[in-house]
Amino acid sequence: MKYLPFLGSEVKQSEFNNAFFHFIPVPLEKSVSYGKGTKLGPSAILKASWELETFDGISDPSKANFHTHKPVNCNKSIENISNQLNEKISSVLKINKLPVILGGEHTVTALAVKSVKESISDFGIIHFDAHADLKDTYQNNPYSHACTIKRVFDLGCPIVQFGIRSLTEKEDFFRQKNKITFYDAQLFFNNKSPQIMIPLDFPDKIYITIDVDVFDPSLMPATGTPEPGGLMWYQVIDILQNIIEKKKVIGFDVVELAPKKNDHSSDFICAKLIYSIIGMIDRKVL
Repeated sequence: MKYLPFLGSEVKQSEFNNAFFHFIPVPLEKSVSYGKGTKLGPSAILKASWELETFDGISDPSKANFHTHKPVNCNKSIENISNQLNEKISSVLKINKLPVILGGEHTVTALAVKSVKESISDFGIIHFDAHADLKDTYQNNPYSHACTIKRVFDLGCPIVQFGIRSLTEKEDFFRQKNKITFYDAQLFFNNKSPQIMIPLDFPDKIYITIDVDVFDPSLMPATGTPEPGGLMWYQVIDILQNIIEKKKVIGFDVVELAPKKNDHSSDFICAKLIYSIIGMIDRKVL
């Protein structure tokens, strides 16, 4: 598998200490429960990034300095993968830079947040997904991709969810009982521009996780568990912009791309989504 540097067609990669944005590929595929292919996601995103324009319509975020890491070896146990990822993330946070995690199945997020928690104690999770991912175990596996946000919750992180449209009755009860804020996909159908309110006591620092099945399958077919009725591009971009303007992003991931042959658009959407988020962060903090 070839792992190109992010936007390497246009940007010379910076040395580790000089880069603000650190791209960490995690080609994890251990618990996928429907379509397969998430292990190919990080490589496809990096390849697609070479087709991006550096000007994103507002500014040129490529000037922020990028460094692409070697991929995490995912032919190991979850514990070993977690240790590898922890080493990479902690080294990035230690120099006050920002990790960008490229998945891989959504379990990557649970491992990444666990690592961030070792360096930064107080932060919240902004979660985009078609699924609530609040199962305690799935197929006898507590580290299934269907349990990711439950593992994050267990770490003590407050959560806001966007785009959910598939969950069990038990998961719905759990998020209401535990006061998890959610803006389900149906809300965006009923009201094209709903008012998004993050709880007043939500931490200033945030980690963003985006399972690409949050998008409608008409836009993002290359994912393992697609659900009809998803969000569209500008809905997701507007939500992100509104939140990033008010909060400090300490890391983010894009997960669950399962590339399909002859479908370049899905790969490119993921690369553009990542670059768009980088632009929002760059214009605020650099």
